[in-house]
Amino acid sequence: MLGLLALGGCGFAPIYGDGGAFRGAIAFETPQSVAGFRLRERLEYRLGQPGAPRYVLRVTLSEQRSPAAITAAGDTTRFNVLGAAEWTLIAADTDAEIGAGEVATFTSYAATGSTVATQAAATDATARLAVALADMLVSRLLILSPDLTP
Repeated sequence: MLGLLALGGCGFAPIYGDGGAFRGAIAFETPQSVAGFRLRERLEYRLGQPGAPRYVLRVTLSEQRSPAAITAAGDTTRFNVLGAAEWTLIAADTDAEIGAGEVATFTSYAATGSTVATQAAATDATARLAVALADMLVSRLLILSPDLTP
């Protein structure tokens, strides 16, 4: 109980709260693709839709598929989907760069079913990859937020 009182006295505020530096303050520029849509959707879920954006987040995505499991007969039964998101956060009014970086991760899917099942698994893997990249990107942005004024 005393610990909670001490946190309240030091100016502690939840990072996702309404008073957060980025909540509803970022306009997102993502690629015009399914992965770009999923990325934007997750960013808006985590950081809010922009009301009066003070910042612009520009993101470019790259994706690559590689075989992960190959049978003795040479058939690929599993694929890894490697993805990266390069990002730049700029001030909307001055175009000054506030932060930039890259996040990368991977997902995988099985290619052992029918053609339709394999395509559905590949589409799902791409969607999961975009969500994972967005979550990693939000973590990087939240590191920047204590240095900014709301």
